[in-house]
Amino acid sequence: MTHHIVLFQLRDDLSEEERRGAMEKFRSQILALPRKLSIIRSLEVGFNINPAEQWDICLNSSFDTLDDVRTYSAFPDHQAAAAGLKPFLSGRSCVDYED
Repeated sequence: MTHHIVLFQLRDDLSEEERRGAMEKFRSQILALPRKLSIIRSLEVGFNINPAEQWDICLNSSFDTLDDVRTYSAFPDHQAAAAGLKPFLSGRSCVDYED
């Protein structure tokens, strides 16, 4: 199993309404993907509840292989979700690992 974990940090200059709107739209778009891509084994999007931490969104997903992660990443609906969130970001971090 390959796990794909991505953390996103939103820009500090966003209003609470802009932050919430960007986060909710991204989550909605990403959570629609398992119905379109059978290679996704699990997928969740969580919003940080701890204001002392720097990351705002966590995407946690699992696939059979790293090639499946690459297929998911290149899928047009995933690309659209990523492009929609990008203008709101100040940082992104990712790790892919196998267990």
